[in-house]
Amino acid sequence: MRRDILLTTALVLMSALLFSLAAAQSTATPAPTPTPTPRPADILVPEVIADYPHDAGAYTQGLLLHDGLFYESAGQYGESTLRQVAPETGEVLRQVDVPAEYFAEGLALVEDRLIQITWREQTAFVYDLETFEPVGMFEYEGEGWGLCYDGQQLFMSDGTDTLTIRDPQTFEATDERLISLEGRPVSEWAFRGRPLSLLNELECVDDWIYANIWYSDLIFQIDKNSGEVKAVIFAGDLLTDEERSALADDSVLNGIAYDPQKEVFYLTGKRWPRLFEVRFVTPD
Repeated sequence: MRRDILLTTALVLMSALLFSLAAAQSTATPAPTPTPTPRPADILVPEVIADYPHDAGAYTQGLLLHDGLFYESAGQYGESTLRQVAPETGEVLRQVDVPAEYFAEGLALVEDRLIQITWREQTAFVYDLETFEPVGMFEYEGEGWGLCYDGQQLFMSDGTDTLTIRDPQTFEATDERLISLEGRPVSEWAFRGRPLSLLNELECVDDWIYANIWYSDLIFQIDKNSGEVKAVIFAGDLLTDEERSALADDSVLNGIAYDPQKEVFYLTGKRWPRLFEVRFVTPD
């Protein structure tokens, strides 16, 4: 019954999404008709398998799973941390505080190093995975939002419609990927009056990048090679109405981790009280 209710709600809202996208597209400057016509994005929803406690004080900016443990980057000036977390209890097993003048953002694991980027400070901190001891630092231009590693290169978001590809050893920018939906840059699309170009937290899974969209309940599944959005995932029914009403406006969906053994995703949000184990499915 719970899944039926969630999927019915999702279908109604996704219909509104498609209408909003079409309306936003119709107001954009007309572009030449592409040949061939781009394939429409799939619509998916999360099927909840289980939920677990999550620290409601953590302003989640980055999340990943490694050897059965979560590694989480929490943000805000004076509150930013790097954490190792037990999945089933939400207990923080290890934590290091980020200097108060930095706002922590996305997080990626490269071999035995954790790389944590910052928002406007143009600094990435590098930590030893086992000890959390600082082992290095990178500098970069622009803002840092999300970060993920596909085993060969890093993908980084900055709140725009373009992902920067970086060398995992030097953090130098090597390429860019413009993200598009149905043949148009996502900057030309909007949902509920907000642009869909605010690419935030990232998770690399095989040939795909999963990206939270800031201030929305949406996740894009992006082809990492072409930048095209293959699927739009609506995740607006994870929290109860009571849980949502207790949150601030900026306490939105943010945080995607993947377990390749179980082939499941984990989703949470900024200051959310719960974390969800899910699979992405087509609404019935």
